[in-house]
Amino acid sequence: MELSSDTAAKAGELRAVLQAMDEGRIDILVGTQIIAKGHHFPMLTLVGVIDADLGLEGGDLRASERTYQLLSQVAGRAGRAERPGRVLLQSHAPDQPVLRALVNGDVSGFIAAELAARRSAGMPPFGRLAAIILSAEDQALVSSFANALARHVPQDARIRVLGPGPAPLALIRGRHRYRFLVQGPREVLLQPFIRRWLDACPPPRNLRLDIDIDPQSFM
Repeated sequence: MELSSDTAAKAGELRAVLQAMDEGRIDILVGTQIIAKGHHFPMLTLVGVIDADLGLEGGDLRASERTYQLLSQVAGRAGRAERPGRVLLQSHAPDQPVLRALVNGDVSGFIAAELAARRSAGMPPFGRLAAIILSAEDQALVSSFANALARHVPQDARIRVLGPGPAPLALIRGRHRYRFLVQGPREVLLQPFIRRWLDACPPPRNLRLDIDIDPQSFM
């Protein structure tokens, strides 16, 4: 049986599959993240995750913590009743700290390592971060403006601008997307810097520009 947001678009369809799993009428369930959270399958004893480290790609600041949370949740579906459970993770980089912490059940060690890495890089919560996303239906337009904007970065030794480059999700609904990341220390507000920057190089009308201060998503 397959379960995803496409195959169970209606709440009733999802409930029917979950009930069948609960009653043991499904032997193998292949699914997406939709099956990871909050479901109780008392007869489930084996969970396997393909490409378990895929979520670590793409330059997302929170990739490690999101991967740890997701894999912990899906692993927790196995062995919830009388019979013990087993979890298999396929990985191309098994030495990644997040995967080692998962295997060892070391959540405290993972949190400490993650905080140390962020402190060293000056990333939130030890620094400030903003994302600037440019998008347009014309890829040449958004690429050209991204390069022009890069030439107008204000001089400020406290603030670093990364980019431009294609966003991890580079094409959404026919719009091509480029991204800048603006990084600075905790005591510096990024908004005045960004305002000066955009005043010096305003975007054309047929290009959309989104600013996300302390972004939760890096897609």
